[in-house]
Amino acid sequence: MKKVHIVCKRKKDDAIKIAEDIIHLYSNEVDIFLDEESARQLNYPKTLELEHVGEEAELIIVLGGDGTLLAVARQLKGKEVPILGVNLGGLGFLTEISVEELPSMLKSILSGNYKTSRRMMLDVGVIRDGNMIFNLPVLNDAVITKDALARIIDIEVYVNNVYLTTYKADGLIFSTPTGSTGYSLSAGGPILYPSLKNVIITPICPHMLTNRPLILSEDVVMKAVLKSQNERVVLTIDGQIGFPLEYKDEVIAKKSSYSVNLIKSFSRGYFEILREKLKWGER
Repeated sequence: MKKVHIVCKRKKDDAIKIAEDIIHLYSNEVDIFLDEESARQLNYPKTLELEHVGEEAELIIVLGGDGTLLAVARQLKGKEVPILGVNLGGLGFLTEISVEELPSMLKSILSGNYKTSRRMMLDVGVIRDGNMIFNLPVLNDAVITKDALARIIDIEVYVNNVYLTTYKADGLIFSTPTGSTGYSLSAGGPILYPSLKNVIITPICPHMLTNRPLILSEDVVMKAVLKSQNERVVLTIDGQIGFPLEYKDEVIAKKSSYSVNLIKSFSRGYFEILREKLKWGER
């Protein structure tokens, strides 16, 4: 490898320290670029704007949590650059590499010895009055939710333009398998193995208890139409970007042509991570 990009979680001192250690150890072997804010703190000259992450790089190291990795994934836009996600204390289903295993893994990865897990993404857009006014790739989920003080909202859902149902609920989640351990899981959705090619529709607190989460194939186009008037409703992308919705807005979600390659841990498999993060088997 010749060029590496490092992105640190904002205002995370231990992430900055690890980035500094990586630069000290490997800057003579590879060309290392660091995100702008972290580079300023270290007075490091080779800076990286987030919107250019992955350009001409052969590895991206994310130091922080899942939120930082999600932001990086949206910026890649199809660039086939593997991501090494290092967890620095949060729940971390995506940043599955521990600080303890980072040194040995990094040495092997820089020599070309690693395996990746390819994760599908969704393209999520909003159509208003026949025009696409918002569109972003999504790695985890797209969530339609009401304001805290709003009443239950009505969301009319179609799959491949075939009417599914009208959910009366606090909201609705379109999720990838990667995002199945996020908000969808909290709302009662299933856990999907992350390399699967499926999508999940999960209602949030539905009025009808018979409204259950639904798993669909990767080739479907999902459409949610907001049928409630005079309610404050927001579309949230990966828990990070919000877009206000209006009456009759259509939220379209389908498999993206983009995908993300996450480097697998050498020492832990997916099921071990599930047991650890969800504390299965504990009393």
